[in-house]
Amino acid sequence: MNDIAEFEAQRKQYAERLGKDKDILKLSRELLHRLDAHRYSYLWTAAGVPIIQTPADIIAHQEVVWKTRPSLIIETGVARGGSLINSAMALEVNGGQGKVIGIDIDIRKHNREVIENHDLSRRIETIEGSSIDIAVFRQVAEQLSSEDRVMVVLDSNHTYKHVKEELKLWAKLVTKGCYLVVADTMLFYATKPVQGSETWVPGNDPLTALNEYVETNDKFQPDHEINGKLIFSGSFNGYMKAVK
Repeated sequence: MNDIAEFEAQRKQYAERLGKDKDILKLSRELLHRLDAHRYSYLWTAAGVPIIQTPADIIAHQEVVWKTRPSLIIETGVARGGSLINSAMALEVNGGQGKVIGIDIDIRKHNREVIENHDLSRRIETIEGSSIDIAVFRQVAEQLSSEDRVMVVLDSNHTYKHVKEELKLWAKLVTKGCYLVVADTMLFYATKPVQGSETWVPGNDPLTALNEYVETNDKFQPDHEINGKLIFSGSFNGYMKAVK
């Protein structure tokens, strides 16, 4: 076995082992709780635009886009636009192919202007509307061709009910070999209520909805390597690979 293959095998082994370490998960969750007081996930930018994620989330997303080379990334939840820019950057590095569609029920004027005036805006389309509105879904689905490789990121309303409805619509668009990503799954492991646009507690969280969804079909399998690396992030166990 050459050095590269050996290194990759060890990296995969360590990542998967890390994801199973319950003691580290507890420490991670407690530290993330404490960091919330300092708005830790609000401290980062993507090409100058605020991205409300942890560094591990940002890098994992880039890794997946590089590896799977989607032609379309659909993201629910726009916020200040950094995640859309991060996706557009990753597509640009991949050879300048593909685009990102961002969906949000409220895209504020100043955030829209930042996105539209960015150097990577040519790769981004925004749609203002609910991510569980069938009309919005159809507007996106009608753009797809049989050649598209589609990745979906669900990062809007993090309640169980909303994510469950999103999964019914958007998960079906993910193409074989690409990823379904459900953000803020770490809320499932919270040891105390988390304040946001509302109060999230385990059970009313994205991962509960995702776990129920994947039990009903065999299209997706968890990527244990990526999920293991995300033990200190917002999206631990939120990465699912489409195998069909």
